[in-house]
Amino acid sequence: MYLILLVILIAVIIFYQIRRRKRHDEFWKYVMAIPGPKGYPLLGTNNVLHTPESLFERDRKRGREYFPIYKMWSLDFASVGLMIPEDIELVLNNSKHINKSIIYDFLHSWLGSGLLTSGGTKWHKRRKILTPAFHFNILQEFIEILNRETQILVDNLSKICDQPYVNVVKPITEYTLFSIGETSLGVQLREYSNCFQYKQSVYDFGESFTYRAVRPWLWISFIYKLSNSYQKDKKTVKTLHDFSMSVIKERQKSFAQDKSNGSYSERKRLALLDLMLQAYENGADIDIEGIREEVDTFVFEGHDTTSLSLCYTLMVLANEQKIQEEIYEEIISVVGDSSIPTYNELGELKFMERCIKESLRLYPSVPLIGRIAGEEINTKSGYTIPKGCNITILFYDLHRLPEIWENPEKFDPDRFLPDNVAKRHPFAYLPFSAGSRNCIGQRFALLELKAALFGILRNFKLVPVDKPEDMKYKTDLVLRPAGEIRVKFVPRLINI
Repeated sequence: MYLILLVILIAVIIFYQIRRRKRHDEFWKYVMAIPGPKGYPLLGTNNVLHTPESLFERDRKRGREYFPIYKMWSLDFASVGLMIPEDIELVLNNSKHINKSIIYDFLHSWLGSGLLTSGGTKWHKRRKILTPAFHFNILQEFIEILNRETQILVDNLSKICDQPYVNVVKPITEYTLFSIGETSLGVQLREYSNCFQYKQSVYDFGESFTYRAVRPWLWISFIYKLSNSYQKDKKTVKTLHDFSMSVIKERQKSFAQDKSNGSYSERKRLALLDLMLQAYENGADIDIEGIREEVDTFVFEGHDTTSLSLCYTLMVLANEQKIQEEIYEEIISVVGDSSIPTYNELGELKFMERCIKESLRLYPSVPLIGRIAGEEINTKSGYTIPKGCNITILFYDLHRLPEIWENPEKFDPDRFLPDNVAKRHPFAYLPFSAGSRNCIGQRFALLELKAALFGILRNFKLVPVDKPEDMKYKTDLVLRPAGEIRVKFVPRLINI
């Protein structure tokens, strides 16, 4: 068996060496001119088997050492990391660079070619179908659900607030998962027995994704399929798909019942899943498998990213007592003695919104994205990215550049006062990406964050346990903490 694998590996090495030599000389000439770490034959710059934690630190170190641009390569694949807004704008503001990079291929077994991973005509068609689900009028109707889920969250925190601290990841993840279930899918995910198994499978897939990313030989499909990692991923993906298909089948039944009894036509709001089912029945270019792709995409992106953002916000506000109290005072001044805010009242919480934006600067839920250069790019930093090259846009590093953000590690919501925002490059702050492929659900995410913060800060005072400077992270699909995110919750003595 080992002899067969050795022969295969030698054949692969020869194949990729020949393939690389045949590739256009200009491509590698431009790539190799870009600064970057020392490369080794075949493995290139991926010559160390990093842990998820050390991989995150490696990328931060490379960003500092080779700022503002650096190259990475393995086999015949090359990628260029970008950190300054002038270079990032060249990519995100040009529709020729709309296709995602090779790293997104690793997501296809789970997310297929949905909105996150697809490109070209398919992406445009899907975006057109899904955009109405996040219309302003629909978001207004979501507030009732978000307030109800927030109250459940507050009740759950009340039961455990006598503990020395709470690892907020679990309760907050449940809040965002159940919120996305009822708002976007129109179902109560609490009723699904495999819901919590789904949550664990999301974590498992993220770990497997990182494992594969640092092993270039596993980028090659047929070698990957011979690995134990592939067999493990198949089981994980089956769990993920079983969950999403059970949601779709259940919603199909109730959707058909609504239509038959006439209540469908009376409803003002169509959940995202309903919109897709309606498009499917009307003959649009989407089938049940396509609906499954989008359900997987939105359940993952709609709960995991927002969950972590809220967790980091609670942690940082616990360490910023003065700012925390300013938010509380704003809540009381806007809403008074009401415990249930309206959509418009949440919109009036301007200081809270600035705090959320500053938290997203320091802790962008998605720390990087990847694209493919659709044409040659002459960067503002003085280098040429050849057509076909992978591009990694490093939001985490962009958001902490001292050249843009004075004292970048400091939590300062005044950075988002209108006058200060106007002074910055429009591509200096990108928690939801930018351009035509920006996050379709960003307004929903902000509304969800505000609703949760309203309920939590109105009922509890946050006391620090973990400090921002002590936080460690690991490379994952999202900005995942290496450990817990711990906060102490103290019930407010006087609820106005």
